[in-house]
Amino acid sequence: MIRSLTSPLCAALLIGLPATAWAGPQDTALAPEARGLYLQLIGQARADGRTRASLAYLDDFDRQYPGDLDARVLRINSLLDLGEIDKAEAVAATLPSGDDGRLGAVRGHLRVARGRWAEAMPFYQAALRFNSADAMLRNALGYAQLRAHRYADAVETLRGAADLAPAEVVIRNNLALALTLSGQPGQAADVLGAISKPEERARLNQQVTAEAVRIEALAREPARKGG
Repeated sequence: MIRSLTSPLCAALLIGLPATAWAGPQDTALAPEARGLYLQLIGQARADGRTRASLAYLDDFDRQYPGDLDARVLRINSLLDLGEIDKAEAVAATLPSGDDGRLGAVRGHLRVARGRWAEAMPFYQAALRFNSADAMLRNALGYAQLRAHRYADAVETLRGAADLAPAEVVIRNNLALALTLSGQPGQAADVLGAISKPEERARLNQQVTAEAVRIEALAREPARKGG
């Protein structure tokens, strides 16, 4: 998987973190209404690529709100960002057995991290039943379908994601990849035709073609666990 084509994990779109917001564990307990803002600030650190900082902030958060489910989900995703799959799975073992949408998504991410693409799909589909307008969740499902060699399903899913977020380049790139793999290179070229700079468009087209060749080669190998 080339990083520029997809990122299965969804970063939060949140507000900036004031420099004085983190005084340390000596702070008094946060008011209950501050919980959501606290998590937003942690999510922003992750969205900004400061994943290790988000984990440090989560340690502080856990002292204020022990056992918080949203914090556990954010910790799992942060650990997956760093490739700490074993640690992420250990945290996931503490999650409740029910599913409110968030849990389906993170369980899909955990299987994607192990390359178990087909196993991830039903978890993403379950999560979408709770949040059908989440474009990046649809993108995650579409890419899992693509890697499980279900190209027609991937095209349909990624078209839906692109309709929801037409400016999202990761979705655009994955749709072009799915179209290429499904034998529709002309439509893939049309998708990439929105790129205004010819050199950038040519570079990305080469990248998509190379990735398609790689995925098709994997499809010819003996079946692997998870698809």
